[in-house]
Amino acid sequence: MTQVLVIGYVWPEPNSSAAGTHMMSLLKLFRAQGWQVEFASPAQRTEHMEDLSQYDISSAEIALNCSSFDEYIQILKPDIVMFDRFMMEEQFGWRVDKFAPNALKILDTEDLQCLRGARQEAHKAQRPFEQADLHSDLAKREIAAILRSDLSLIISSYEMQLLKEVFKVDEQLVHHLPFLVDLEALPQQVLSFDERQHFMTIGNFRHAPNWDAVLYLQQIWPLIRKQLPKAELHIYGSYPPPKATALHNPKTGFLIKGWAEDALAVMGQARVCLSPLRFGAGIKGKLLEAMITQTPSVTTAIGAEGMHQTLPWNGAVEDDPQLFADAAVKLHEDETHFVEAQQNGLAILKQVYDKQALSDALLKTIAAVRGDLVAHRQRNFIGQMLKHHTMRSTQYMAQWIEAKNSPKS
Repeated sequence: MTQVLVIGYVWPEPNSSAAGTHMMSLLKLFRAQGWQVEFASPAQRTEHMEDLSQYDISSAEIALNCSSFDEYIQILKPDIVMFDRFMMEEQFGWRVDKFAPNALKILDTEDLQCLRGARQEAHKAQRPFEQADLHSDLAKREIAAILRSDLSLIISSYEMQLLKEVFKVDEQLVHHLPFLVDLEALPQQVLSFDERQHFMTIGNFRHAPNWDAVLYLQQIWPLIRKQLPKAELHIYGSYPPPKATALHNPKTGFLIKGWAEDALAVMGQARVCLSPLRFGAGIKGKLLEAMITQTPSVTTAIGAEGMHQTLPWNGAVEDDPQLFADAAVKLHEDETHFVEAQQNGLAILKQVYDKQALSDALLKTIAAVRGDLVAHRQRNFIGQMLKHHTMRSTQYMAQWIEAKNSPKS
C-alpha cells in the first residue's frame, strides 16, 4: 500500500485560510486512492486546526534541525513525500533524500512566495511592481526548492507561465493544480437578490495581503457609503488583532466581525463580496467561495489573476478606488447585473475548477513520474546539482544547530 507523508508548514485550518482548504482537498484525494496518509508538522497545534483523524489521516509532531526525523522517516518508509511550501523542503528535503531516497518528492507551493514578497516590497515602496523585483534571495531559495523536487504543484496559471518564461523551469517539473471544487456538491439553492443584503469580505488577518485589503477598504468604503448611506460592510477573518477590532465603527457601517464558523454561510448571505487586494500571489479562496455561493465579487487585477482564464469575471475587476466603489454599488443595486455576474461565476467553476478533471490529471501525472523516477531525475541535472550542494550546506547547518542546542556533556 502506498504510504504518503505530508510535511506541513502549519496544521491545516480550512476555515481560516484558502491554503488550509487546498491542503485538505489534497489529503482527502490521497486517502480516496486507498493510500495511507500521515501529516507531520513542526508547527504548534492551533485551536482552529482540522481534526485529521476523522478522515483516517494520522498525524505526528516533528522537530526542526533534529536527527529524530531521520529515525522517524526510516520507520515510516514513505513512497511519496509532499512538502507544504518551499521552507519545509529546505528543512527536510535533504533528510528525505538521505533516508528515503526512492520516495517521490512533491512540493505544494500554495502560491509563489517570491512573487507575493516582491509585490509587497514594491507596494511598501509605493512604486509599480517590476519583473526585476522577482530576482530576490527569496526567489533563489524558492526556485531551488522547485528544482530539487520531482514535481511541484502550482496553483495559478499566471505562476505557471512565470516559472516557465522568467525562471526557465522545465514544464516536466511543474503541474498546474488550482482549487478542487466538487461541482456535484454546489448549492442547489442560494438566497435571491432580494433575500441578500450588505457587502462582506473575509480573510485571515495574519495574512499580509488580507490586512492591507482591510486598510484599503477604509479608503473605498466611504465612496460606497456616499452612494448607499445605509449599507454595511461585514469583515470576517480569523485571528483579528487589536488594530483590526479598533476599526469597528457601527456609525459608518464598517463592522469587524472576526471569526466565521461557516465561511460559505456568511458569504452566501451577502449581496456583494469585496476583495481589493493590492499585492499577493496564487489564487484567492474568498473569491472562489463567492462563486460557489453565487455571490458577485469586486476585486483588483491581482485578486482575479490566474483565476478565470479568458472568461468574464463574476462581478468586476477594478484597480481605481472610485471605479471599484462604483462597480460594487452597481452590483448591489442592479439585479440584472447581479444575476449576470452569478452566471459568470458558475461558468468559471465548471471550466477551471472541476475537482474530478483536476484530480484525474494530477493522479495521472504522479503515476507517470513515479513510474519513471530515475530517468525523470536524470533529466533534471540542475536539480541534482542543487541537491548535491544543498544537502551538504543544509545538513551541516542543521547538525551545527542541533549540537548547539543539545545539553553540554
